[in-house]
Amino acid sequence: LCSECGQAHLVLDNHLYNFQDEVDDELICHICLQPLLQPMDTPCGHTYCFKCLENFMQEYNFCPMDRKKLSLQQCHKSSLLVRNLLDKLIVLCPFKVECQQTMQRCELEAHLQNRCPGFRKYKSELQRKKNPISKGKEDPPAKDTNTKDPEVPGGGPSLVAESSGAAVVSLGTAEPGLVNPAFEETEEGENLPQRTSLVAETTTIEIHLEDPEEELGMRIVGGKDTPLGNIVVQEVLRDSVIAADGRIAPGDHILEVNGVNISSVTHCQAVSFLRHPGPVLHLMVLQEKGFSTKTAQQDSTAANREVIHVTLIKRDRSEPLGIKLIRKTDEAGIFILDLLEGGLAAKNGKLSRNDRVLSINGQDLRQGTPEAAAQIIQSTESRVNFVILRQTGVQLPEPAEDGSTSSSNSSGSSSSGGGSPVHARRRPDQRHYRRKSIYHKEKTVAIKKEPKESLGITIGGGRDNKNRLPIYVTSVQPIGCLFRDGRIKRGDILLSINGIDLTRLNYYEAVSALKSNAASHSVTLKALEILAVNSTEPSLDMKEQTFSSSPLWITWLGLPGYLHYCQDIVLSKGNLESWGFSIVGGFEESKGNQPFFIKTIVPGTPAFRDRKLKCGDEIVAVNGVPALGMSNSELIPMLKEQRNKVTLTVVSWPGSLV
Repeated sequence: LCSECGQAHLVLDNHLYNFQDEVDDELICHICLQPLLQPMDTPCGHTYCFKCLENFMQEYNFCPMDRKKLSLQQCHKSSLLVRNLLDKLIVLCPFKVECQQTMQRCELEAHLQNRCPGFRKYKSELQRKKNPISKGKEDPPAKDTNTKDPEVPGGGPSLVAESSGAAVVSLGTAEPGLVNPAFEETEEGENLPQRTSLVAETTTIEIHLEDPEEELGMRIVGGKDTPLGNIVVQEVLRDSVIAADGRIAPGDHILEVNGVNISSVTHCQAVSFLRHPGPVLHLMVLQEKGFSTKTAQQDSTAANREVIHVTLIKRDRSEPLGIKLIRKTDEAGIFILDLLEGGLAAKNGKLSRNDRVLSINGQDLRQGTPEAAAQIIQSTESRVNFVILRQTGVQLPEPAEDGSTSSSNSSGSSSSGGGSPVHARRRPDQRHYRRKSIYHKEKTVAIKKEPKESLGITIGGGRDNKNRLPIYVTSVQPIGCLFRDGRIKRGDILLSINGIDLTRLNYYEAVSALKSNAASHSVTLKALEILAVNSTEPSLDMKEQTFSSSPLWITWLGLPGYLHYCQDIVLSKGNLESWGFSIVGGFEESKGNQPFFIKTIVPGTPAFRDRKLKCGDEIVAVNGVPALGMSNSELIPMLKEQRNKVTLTVVSWPGSLV
């Protein structure tokens, strides 16, 4: 729960309050439909919450009300009078069972921290839960990666330790149900450098959390109850704890959390472990590094490399850092050519020439360009977080400037039969994903209300969202008619209001439809309620469903087909390249029809460079041919036959936020 408002919401979202009385419409933000927080005035005379307006302006350049051209820099704080009126609104303590106090909104935080018995009880219960999850259940993992490999499903270790810093593994054993168009053989270019296998490293990461309840800021997919099997990072959110650390990237497989092996747990169990990590988070992750080549120097200098974190603080957005970035002719990625004398980076003294830039502000630049790095730096207001790889103990040659986008090793053939990065075969007792694992029902809610009475809900999603989500309820406020009625709940998918279809609207169209129809004496809402997740631990699942205002990834998977939004992704490649992704799923006699999912995206390949395809995406069709009912042996040839271009029709659901 948030320590300022006492309610559960995303870190980047506004605080939530339970207002005692109906709030005047003049004090309502017309983006979130809640009383204004940090109000900002536009030149055209409208007022919005700062966070609402900031999020809106990231995608649009006009005012949400009158659509006049607008930029955030043109807006300014509302007058002190307006801010004081908002701060004096009377709110109820969110811990209504233990505390029935009312107070001004500006006094709630102090009340929670110093006087509220409910919040005190909540914090004490939280402390009791901080005991290590694995205490008494498992022996702690061996810290020396030279002597013991992490346990993975499949009956034995599949990672071979090469050094104390990382375990390097060639992934060569096929997993049943797994196909890898990334690893196809080619008949051409036999004299070119050969890619023999996919190389991955296990890395142990320790992150200290200032607030143990703060979101880590990444989205995950997978779990033993899905075809993906393992827990895979789908996305790292900007300005999050994980992004600031910089060592975790999309596509990484999470093997352990605080010493607990999560490579064979359900999706909901993995979410629970990652949402309650305690003050120090220990992760063991498997990170794919791309294809290995038959060179004598492979990993010869691995022991002399170190990853360094550097933070530079700009006084304003326009201040330059004084860094010249280039690409090399013989190695992918971005390197520091020079630090300008007197510049911010030179004064800081922690960056050096020849450093390789792995990420900036959590944005993966291992295969990036200097232009992409410059764009990230220029768009950053203050803190610029670098993660760099430095060669120590050897003299590096001077980097040569090169305008080319890839080296001679970026193309070539690969061996077939690449398998799962985590295990060679599934355990016999492992359950597999089925479309009907989520149970839901349609419901119609008809209520009578006063014309000025609000519905009292906040919503998320919309077809303008990057994942093209349906509209869903993020909170039900205690001041509206829907809270009094009790049938609409957090997480419900809204289908229509007074006969107006909401399933194809974008967020702002949906807000407008809800607001205009709320002015009538009666409202009829059609909604889809998620009843349960098919699991042996329903209480765990339901608890985690309410942790975030956004539903879990497996909840989205189980929605009926008419709520799925398909999009086409076109990939292009050279004759000697692989597509660069692996898939799981498809028809099997023992399991019936299962969807195809993207499991792996290999660094340096067309799928990786395109950046539209994500781990956990469901493949619906290939070049317009539906994939439903196909087996692996039918879909693989279709993908391999496409020499230079392929169109994948996919459904992309956001991973569960942790």
